[in-house]
Amino acid sequence: MNHNTQFKRILFNSLIISILICQSLAVLSKNSEKKSSGSAVEFWLTDPANNILFKQQDAGLKSGETTANSPIIELNTAETFQSIDGFGWCLTGGSATLLNNMEASKRAALSQELFGKGGANLGSGYLRISIGASDLSANVFSYNDLPAGETDVNMEKFSLATEKVDLIPVLKEILAINPKIQILGSPWSPPTWMKTNQKSKGGSLKPEYYDAYALYFVKYIKAMAAEGIRIDAITIQNEPLHPGNNPSLLMPADEQAAFIKKSLGPTFRKEKIDTKIIVYDHNADRPDYPLTILNDPEAAQYVDGSAFHLYGGKINALSKVHDAHPEKNIYFTEQWVGAPGNMAGDLLWHVRTLIIGGTRNWSRTVLEWNLAADPQNNPHTDGGCTECLGAITLNGNEITRNPAYYIVAHASKFVSPGSVRIASNLPADLDNVAFKTPEGKFVLIVANSAKSTQTFSIKSDDKTFETSLNSGAVGTYVW
Repeated sequence: MNHNTQFKRILFNSLIISILICQSLAVLSKNSEKKSSGSAVEFWLTDPANNILFKQQDAGLKSGETTANSPIIELNTAETFQSIDGFGWCLTGGSATLLNNMEASKRAALSQELFGKGGANLGSGYLRISIGASDLSANVFSYNDLPAGETDVNMEKFSLATEKVDLIPVLKEILAINPKIQILGSPWSPPTWMKTNQKSKGGSLKPEYYDAYALYFVKYIKAMAAEGIRIDAITIQNEPLHPGNNPSLLMPADEQAAFIKKSLGPTFRKEKIDTKIIVYDHNADRPDYPLTILNDPEAAQYVDGSAFHLYGGKINALSKVHDAHPEKNIYFTEQWVGAPGNMAGDLLWHVRTLIIGGTRNWSRTVLEWNLAADPQNNPHTDGGCTECLGAITLNGNEITRNPAYYIVAHASKFVSPGSVRIASNLPADLDNVAFKTPEGKFVLIVANSAKSTQTFSIKSDDKTFETSLNSGAVGTYVW
């Protein structure tokens, strides 16, 4: 054999080996891509029956494999609905007091966990606070309390001094962690001198003080802004058809409409206040209330939308209001968990009805009542709620995480403000809702209300994943 022939053979063999190596690498790469595609879906699970509380599951979901005849949740990513403002809690005055009484380092760590992003943080993007006292404040107060017989229509004695003790310092720490968090303010009562009964509980707003009360809101928004705290929206009255709380106010729909069109709206416009005005803020059994206001063009021109609770009525009432006025927004602003709490029952009901049901009925927010209480469900006013379980129980620096913590977590950690709800079907006993985030990720929240484990598939565009949930479990899937 001459040298040329030997060289050609060596060259040929080398070429064959190179081709085989390339083919092997391609197969490995393809297998790796398949594995990566399957494990690229994050799966966070709460399964109370098995004591799994909002834990990321290690096992990657398998792409393209399905069980015959299993249900399929299919996303239609091209069909979009409302934008999301955020998920969170109500930061009551009592919650702020308990947080502010923690050691600084413990409070900082907890605030990071609740409002920070990344890692194990929940990333809550929305808070509701009370304007003046709520019934979960230690005592009743407004920002313009006067001796009997005195009035102050020009708000010369308006003061946020009470809030500078606990609420404002806590809010500043939260804003340092999440500067974009949106804040909704709701009053439980005007100053008593504006009311028909001169008391914190019940009574109505006197029409002669409409302008003074409108100025009260303006002073509040500007004073909070001076503290570096933007109030994104206000509701005019918490639970306006429930004058039995302390504090509270009776404000029927026609009176709320009159206050908006005669005083609050024009005053906001004159003072260049861009804080949203949201009406109602009460139960879904009376959609006629917000519709009365939205059907009044003089009042509706100033109104951004309607807010709801669900201590009465059905969640689909939100859609009735939306369908009548699709140009106006819908918000879900409060739902309590009663002490001592039931993780299995509370989790499933709240996720199915509010996180899923609220957003499927056009709500831009879902807020749980309330953020924090002590082991005795304090503080509260005389006559305030004695059984309202906080999302967390604070016993000094000791933290117990309760149902509302996990309810909100399944949405707030993944569905960031600016996300958009997208369409998905509803197989039997697999309540779900889907979103696309500003970062381009898809999020699906699923609750299994069947009495047995369900295996099902998730289909989105060209991807299909199989998973399962035990009875009563909730899963959030992100890809």
